[in-house]
Amino acid sequence: MTATTRPARTRTRPVVGHVATAVALVVLWVALLAPVPAIGWYPTPLALLRVPLEGVVLVAALLVLRGRVRRWLAVVVGVLLGALFALRVLDAVFVAALYRPFNALTDWRYVGSAHDLVGDAVGPTVALLVVAGAVLLLLGLVAVAPWAVLRVGSLVERHRSAAWRVALAGAVAWLVCAPLGLSVGPDLPVASATTAALTAHEVTTVRDASEDRASFATQIPVDAFADARPDRLLTALRGKDVVVVFVESYGRVAVERSPDVATALAKGTSSLQADGWSTRSAWLTSPTFGGISWLAHSTLQSGLWVSSQQRYDQLLETRRLTLARAFSEAGWRTVDVIPADWRDWPEGRAFYGYDHIYDARTLGYAGPGYGYAPMPDQYTLSAFDRLELARPDRPRIMAEVDLVTSHVPWAPLPRLVDWSAVGDGSVFLADAGKAPTRDVVWRSTDRIKTAYGQTVAYSLDSVVSFLEGTKDDNLVVLVLGDHQPVSVVSGENASHDVPVSLVTRDKAVLERIRSWGWQDGLRPAANAPTWPMDRFRDRFLTAYGPGHDG
Repeated sequence: MTATTRPARTRTRPVVGHVATAVALVVLWVALLAPVPAIGWYPTPLALLRVPLEGVVLVAALLVLRGRVRRWLAVVVGVLLGALFALRVLDAVFVAALYRPFNALTDWRYVGSAHDLVGDAVGPTVALLVVAGAVLLLLGLVAVAPWAVLRVGSLVERHRSAAWRVALAGAVAWLVCAPLGLSVGPDLPVASATTAALTAHEVTTVRDASEDRASFATQIPVDAFADARPDRLLTALRGKDVVVVFVESYGRVAVERSPDVATALAKGTSSLQADGWSTRSAWLTSPTFGGISWLAHSTLQSGLWVSSQQRYDQLLETRRLTLARAFSEAGWRTVDVIPADWRDWPEGRAFYGYDHIYDARTLGYAGPGYGYAPMPDQYTLSAFDRLELARPDRPRIMAEVDLVTSHVPWAPLPRLVDWSAVGDGSVFLADAGKAPTRDVVWRSTDRIKTAYGQTVAYSLDSVVSFLEGTKDDNLVVLVLGDHQPVSVVSGENASHDVPVSLVTRDKAVLERIRSWGWQDGLRPAANAPTWPMDRFRDRFLTAYGPGHDG
């Protein structure tokens, strides 16, 4: 080391130290005052213009405690602040996308689903980088907060007199502002206790989850159909094939705001009526919003309000009677068609009661993918027809068919081809690369909303076209949405309502539900009946059971 370099390094160290201390103060300040979406406080810079009670207490504790005890306090408090800051970030993401805060007990398992979803929107490589970056960010928050508290603790120790004055001034300011109700913005009081409120919220969440688990455990066995004899189940549908079609993200916003969906519903109603079909429609309120479709599926099937992952996991451990199991016990062959699933799903048989499950590996598709959807909905319906409905000498079928073309990112958009040309799906290779890609669609909110409506309209067109071409006159089809689309399409304060339609050629089937008050056609009006989705199972089993005349 030369004589000229030593003084330069000596001059640099204080600068680096001052910068590090400033960074630590900023990190600590933001960690204490960042808004909490989970309890209704949303991000705004004004939130940082407040006095944090927790900061005053922390400075006082760092002044009173000394040595190893102070260092341990700094580490523990730092880890807690970092974890709470990470929860704030996750809350903001979940509230924006799903209209609910992050649940630290159960929502970690969605990392894989989040990776798949981002991959469908921006590609697998970028998705891996995004998810890895998000994980590193959250871990970084947890790691940097203890360093910040230790750094601030050293500053307090070096400037004890000044630190006492700061703590005293902060305490006085907090005590003055709190009773006066002074604020820097809506729901942003100058006297802040944000971190304490978030801590209390998380403790309450854990307590509520425990209570909800106990409460749900008492609801599961309460079932009017638990002991129903097979020969007393679904007697009015004997001789019918029954298909439940879930259209991904088909929510009230699609019906009321998308001109493409409005056209599809109007044309579909007219086409079906001309072909001898009758339809009735209404609304169901889904337990989920923007995603996590399996909560809606299990709610419809079980007749229970499955509004959380905890409830879903709890339900799957039971033998609650599902619609699929009821049909199976009554003599139907039951199948599930899940075109976007690539993994084994043992719960499909063990809990739901399906005799057979088709997924992306077994549907025989040889064409291109469409964003999230490994295959277009037209192919899914064609494969179901070929594999099940068109089989000779078969039993009656009850099926759930999931149509996923309308899953985010809503691009690229397939086109309908002649049903006789669908085959193994290779016909769709000719259109690969022609439709706007997700990169084009996601350049503006207006394009996203338009693409969403177009994909839902495509799914509905596929169903209508399929019904027009089917040779099965004994087909009864329930078409419904699973949930509303994410908030970039639905907007703020959107409901959880989804459309539901019953389609059949047999007017006697519709006569059984006359008392429901459902409306003619595929498009329910704004004032059509609206039921919580968990009410459907019991009403359906009652309507099509013995002794019911509508």
